[in-house]
Amino acid sequence: MSSERRDVLHSWCVQADWNAPTIVGGSGARFFDDTGRAYLDMSSLAECMNLGHQHPALVRAIQAQAERLCFVTASWGAEPRAALARRLLELSGFEGGRVYFSLGGADANEHAVKFARQASGRLRGLVVARDRSYHGASYATMALSGDARTQRQADPAAFGVVRVPPPYAYRCPWGTTRESDCGERAAQAVAEAIDAEPAGSVAAVLMEANAGTNGIVAPANFWPRLREQTRARDVYLIADEVMSGFGRCGEWFAWQRHGEAGRPDLMTLAKGLTGAHLPLGAVVVSAEVASRLEHEMLYTGLTYCGHPLACATGVAALQAYEDEDLIRRSRSLGASLLQSLQALALRHAAIGDVRGGDGLFAVIEIVRDRATKAPHGTWPETPAPLRRLVVRAMEEGVSFATRGNLIIIAPPLVIAERDLADAVALLDRLLGEIDWS
Repeated sequence: MSSERRDVLHSWCVQADWNAPTIVGGSGARFFDDTGRAYLDMSSLAECMNLGHQHPALVRAIQAQAERLCFVTASWGAEPRAALARRLLELSGFEGGRVYFSLGGADANEHAVKFARQASGRLRGLVVARDRSYHGASYATMALSGDARTQRQADPAAFGVVRVPPPYAYRCPWGTTRESDCGERAAQAVAEAIDAEPAGSVAAVLMEANAGTNGIVAPANFWPRLREQTRARDVYLIADEVMSGFGRCGEWFAWQRHGEAGRPDLMTLAKGLTGAHLPLGAVVVSAEVASRLEHEMLYTGLTYCGHPLACATGVAALQAYEDEDLIRRSRSLGASLLQSLQALALRHAAIGDVRGGDGLFAVIEIVRDRATKAPHGTWPETPAPLRRLVVRAMEEGVSFATRGNLIIIAPPLVIAERDLADAVALLDRLLGEIDWS
């Protein structure tokens, strides 16, 4: 037994079952273990290594900043903190707004809710969120998340959270057969949830703008309709862009696909913000929200918020996305990836649905019976045949990520086209070799 298996508590697993290789390095879309074995990363690990592993420009930025200044608290200024905030406001078009830096996605979501409540004057205002969502694993974000794994640990009502059904077109909660109808109905459900509460009691709606680890990709009409409904009711809209941001869905931020019709009041960021080279999250708030907070005490803080070393990495990451044209590249490769996966669905009855493709993010939903859409088990259990597929792929040097009955395809945006094609070809072969009965 390795010392790590014995000594470390690992997240999202049964401790006795954890037994993973020790990773010692990486380059581009591959990482390497201590035996010298290489793995093609088809999930960007936790959908966060958007720039690949050990990106040279980011490594250099970390080294250079460490030589100048590793840390100063947010009560003092720091050049990389200011530079990163300015660039985020420019890229998002949130001119006149402000940026709050956190350590990751969960605390960014908590702070976004906190800021929305304070700016709205509803300090204990309700927040509408959805089922089959994920916003983090702190107690507050477990309450905000509609995640089957954590639903017994946090009471949404105790945290002022109201839940609505998800825009899950493949298994539409309202029984619709057209994606656009499901998107419309899901947005309307948010409006109805707000209207069902006493006037002025709802402070915000928190939703994933596109990609999420629960594998739901909303119909294209959902987000702009959601924006209309929240604006009409004077309720702030928070876009959780922790996973969908920084090119993952083909735009700097997924809501930008809809232009100004999709602009939220606040958005949360992490993962691709530094390409996971250092921990960093952020809340970007609009000018209107910022103005309401301008002359009030902000009763919150983190020792490491706006950590200079992490912010310098973020500045370098944004530059790398631009220099390597990775936002456009993700959009282009994502479209071809979706076509390739849809072709797989025609050949393999185990595939019930393929969705995504706005950028380098796609979901394959595995089913027992395509006609009835019956899954192999209860969500979020991963069926044994799918576990076997992942093991077989790993033996051939390709790392796929699964969640329940889903295969989540989200490689680094720097992946070579040949590597992407080879991984899809391997998936094609394994889908045909695995016994799905």
